[in-house]
Order: sequence, then C-alpha cells, then structure tokens
Amino acid sequence: MTVPTLKIGDSDDLEIAVLSLKVSCAYLANKIYIDKGKFVGQPSRSIMANATSTPVIVTGAAGKMGQEVIKAVAHADDLTLYAAVDRNPEVFGLDAGELVGMETLDIALTHELEPTLAAAAQLKQPCVMVDFTHPSSVYSNIRAAIAYGVYPVIGTTGLSDQQMEDLTKFTEKSSMGCLIIPNFSIGMVLLQQAAIQASQYFEHVEIIELHHNQKADAPSGTALKTAQLLGELGKTYNPAVVEEKEHLPGARGSLANENIRVHSVRLPGLIAHQEVLFGATGQLYTLRHDTSDRACYMPGVLLSIRKVAQLQTLIYGLEKLL
Repeated sequence: MTVPTLKIGDSDDLEIAVLSLKVSCAYLANKIYIDKGKFVGQPSRSIMANATSTPVIVTGAAGKMGQEVIKAVAHADDLTLYAAVDRNPEVFGLDAGELVGMETLDIALTHELEPTLAAAAQLKQPCVMVDFTHPSSVYSNIRAAIAYGVYPVIGTTGLSDQQMEDLTKFTEKSSMGCLIIPNFSIGMVLLQQAAIQASQYFEHVEIIELHHNQKADAPSGTALKTAQLLGELGKTYNPAVVEEKEHLPGARGSLANENIRVHSVRLPGLIAHQEVLFGATGQLYTLRHDTSDRACYMPGVLLSIRKVAQLQTLIYGLEKLL
C-alpha cells in the first residue's frame, strides 16, 4: 500500500492524514467498488501477473484525449490500464476497450474518482493518474491523487499561479512527483526551443494559439508556457512606437510575460495549433506547430507516466524530461 510521507506543519498535513486514514480503512475492509456488475479499481489479471507493470488511472476517460490515452496505455507492454473515470453518465459501466473501439479490457468506466484512488493505494506498484478533465476539477483531482499516494500526470490546463504554487508545496510535503504538461507534443517543445533562440535577435514577438471550440480555457496552457519561457530570458519585448487605442476591448490580445501579446482563436475544425511571430524591419519570422491527430501527444504522455514516480516534487513542462 502506497501512502505519502507526512511532514507535519499545516492544514495540508491534515488533508493527507485524513485521506491516508481512508486508504487504511479501505484496505482493512478490503472494499471493492462495483459499477453495473463489473469491478472498478480492482487489479486486473495483467497487474497481478506482472509486478513490473505500472497501473494507470485515466480521468476524463471518455474525452478525446482520454480515449487516446486508454489506447496508448493498453498497447504499452510496461503499463496496464487500472481504471477509467469520467463524469459523463452515458458511459458509466461501459467497458473502456469498447469505448475506444478496441477489444474488451475488463475495465468499466466509473464516475467515482476517490474510491478508485483509495483502491489504487492498496497496490504494491506505484500507480499513476493521467488527467484530461476540466479546469474546474483538475486542482482537486491532483490534491486527492497525491494524498492517496497516486502520481499525477496532468494534461488539463487552466490552473492559476496560486494553485500551481499550492500544488508545488503540497508535492514537496508529500515527497510525491507530479507532472503538469501543457503540451505533450515533441514538436511543440522544439518550437519553443526555436523561439528561445530567435528571441536573441528579435525585439518584437506575438503568439497566436488556435484550438477547437470545446476548449474551456484561454489562452492555452501551451501559449502561456511559451510566453513564460521567452519572458525568463531577461528582456522586455515589443517596445512601443505609437500610442495604441483599442476600439474593441481585447483587440490586441492579452498581455503575458514581459509585454508579449497572446491571441486566442476558437473554431470547430481546429484541433491544436500555435504560431510564434517575430518581426523586425523588412522581415517576419514565423514558427508554427499544427496538430492533425491527437496520437501525436501519446509519446510524451507515455514518457511522463514512466518518469513521474521518480520525482519528489512538481515539474511543469515536457522539456524538463527530455
């Protein structure tokens, strides 16, 4: 049974202690949660047979990214799908394999995250939770996972600076790794590194991010991360040459780190796209990344799952794992 190490000091410790007590009670009672006649959160045969396989919980499992994660985990030899959690009542009890068009995986979708985490805490192997849910729920999901000793890998964006700070302190107190990755694409990491190099030679830069119209937060976490990386280089961009006046509020986008403008587009037909535009007299240098299939994120997701249990604090950004 995995329970995080306590460092006594404040109310965070009480939260960990209370949830750890729930884990112990569930363990002693050998409690099993059942959805429509199928076991949820019970070790699959492959987990019990292979002590080196990492069990994975997918939250937001019925979403487009969640379904891709289920397929990627199911096809990975060193990973095993342990549970699939989603709030959509239309998918409760449906087999995760059937949901994604695969063979049956003997894992029924459930809406109960906390019982799933409690059951996962009883496993001998470290368990990982991959979260692609919603900005309104991801913060509490992360805290619950850490308190139960489950390692979070987070693709959901929209966390505030204060929430990020709180989670960093929480992971350090618990000695638990947590990965928050605004974009799992290797191509996006390369774009950001190219933007850092270009910033040495350009004083003017703006960022445009384009996503499908079901994305809840704006600007995207990827655009904010890109602006953050550029803002950490010790320079302020876009020196004013005229006094600007917006006839429509927000027409010039949002101001991010070091005077960098970020613009957001939301339209059906888009998946995830970003441009970083550098301008100088007589020239425009454009960096662009386009996503045509969500499968492009899965190598980064799998890498994060395999790395997170080696950490003891929160890490933000895929580039820090490469």
